[in-house]
Amino acid sequence: MNRPGSSLSAARRSRELAATVGGPAVDVLVVGLGATGTGAALDAAARGLRVAAIDAHDLAFGTSRWSSKLVHGGLRYLASGQVDVAHESAVERGVLMERTAPHLVRAQPFVLPLTPLVSRGRAALTLAGFRAGDGLRLAARTARATLPPPRRLSPVETRHLAPALRTGGLRGGLLSWDGGLTDDARLVTALARTAAGHGARILTRVRALGLTATGARVRDELTGEEGEIRARAVVNASGVWAGGLVDGIRVRPSRGTHLVLRAEAIGPLPAGLHIPVPGESNRFVLVLPQDDGRVYVGLTDEPVTGPVPDVPEVPEADIGFLLDVLGSVLDTPVRRADVVGAFAGLRPLLDTGRPGRDGGRAKTSDISRRHAVLTSPDGVVTVVGGKLTTYRRMAQDAVDTAVRVRGLAAGPSRTTALPLVGAARPEVLAALRAPARLVRRYGTEAPAVRALAEADPRLAERAHPGGQVTVAELLWAVRHEGALDAADLLDRRTRIGLVETDRTAALPATETALTSTPTPGN
Repeated sequence: MNRPGSSLSAARRSRELAATVGGPAVDVLVVGLGATGTGAALDAAARGLRVAAIDAHDLAFGTSRWSSKLVHGGLRYLASGQVDVAHESAVERGVLMERTAPHLVRAQPFVLPLTPLVSRGRAALTLAGFRAGDGLRLAARTARATLPPPRRLSPVETRHLAPALRTGGLRGGLLSWDGGLTDDARLVTALARTAAGHGARILTRVRALGLTATGARVRDELTGEEGEIRARAVVNASGVWAGGLVDGIRVRPSRGTHLVLRAEAIGPLPAGLHIPVPGESNRFVLVLPQDDGRVYVGLTDEPVTGPVPDVPEVPEADIGFLLDVLGSVLDTPVRRADVVGAFAGLRPLLDTGRPGRDGGRAKTSDISRRHAVLTSPDGVVTVVGGKLTTYRRMAQDAVDTAVRVRGLAAGPSRTTALPLVGAARPEVLAALRAPARLVRRYGTEAPAVRALAEADPRLAERAHPGGQVTVAELLWAVRHEGALDAADLLDRRTRIGLVETDRTAALPATETALTSTPTPGN
């Protein structure tokens, strides 16, 4: 049987939903379409299993779109003694950068300024840590050409890479490198489309009302209709919502807040910044310049209690904390009025019940980022914990468990060498006839996106004044990336919606994209 194409659309969703609800049992039902859920759908489908994957909302609706847009090498975990987690992170970073998504992940430089707040002893310890992180790169067999080595910087070099830094007392800086992710939500979209290309049914706006080891009661959130999806195995990859679907799963959400600034609020930033948090030995605030003229500043690590919201709110206390740390190194402090947006994600940390260092309840910052795969008494497999960088390994472990527990006939995982939609070798990407910005977002599909804009002058227009996203990109998201409404377009296929004024200005463009004649086929 021929595999379906990778394009996702409203028409494909309708067809596959009708064939799945009340239809023959699939081999694997995945609940949750974040990085881990789409990764699990791809892993299972690539093994030849029949897969359906559902989410009550959209691709990357939850935690997977609220990250720092980094693929970490695990240095922080090495510093806290979690050597296995650190090594796993470094391995998975290398997989993404060199094999599965080199168009979406590239080397990102960071400068840690050596200000009077950073003692010489701490500077030496931090540089040793960076060199240990480079050792993780070597152990993970990631090429030196992919990630350059860390080194000390002179004050002149430091100011060249970060002109906004205060010069008084600046002794220089420490340069390090990590994996910079173009966009976390685009990674999830690429995973979902690659899974769809291997036959997985990717069904957004389908809410799981209840799970068993043999399927789920579901509701189509667009029509309100309910039905059953039968499956031989069920993987619960719903992140911070996992405990609401399977009894006995205890998740301790931790809020990670980021600020959104216009680039002019800080000035040119050829590199990102690591800013030590005063009074903390191993905690930093990151300043992350983006391709779209924005800068993200984050992040916090605060426990969250009570019901889990669909979209977490950002408290003023988090904004004040991040601005204070940022102000400790800048020549001209960033004001509250310069914050044009903010977002917060909830980390799905597994609550092990272990006490903290003082005998009380452990701080969320002290809870291990190690993931866990748990099987309920009736056979539902839940994957929880972990982080964006290790989504592929989490997905592999979850599918391995489902295959074993439910007795499915399937081979080993293939995803360490399976390129995502748009992926290609660097030299191939560099030769594409398309703007670099499009290549970093769409990879080998960038020329097709460009051609769409060239075919109609209206599609070449910017979605909003001062922005970079074109109407053609919005139309591409509707035709090929499963976007169903304006929120899908503005909040996940692009990140226009992070700034409310930009969101409002782009609404007419989304209407154009959503009402354009769809492409026949997928």
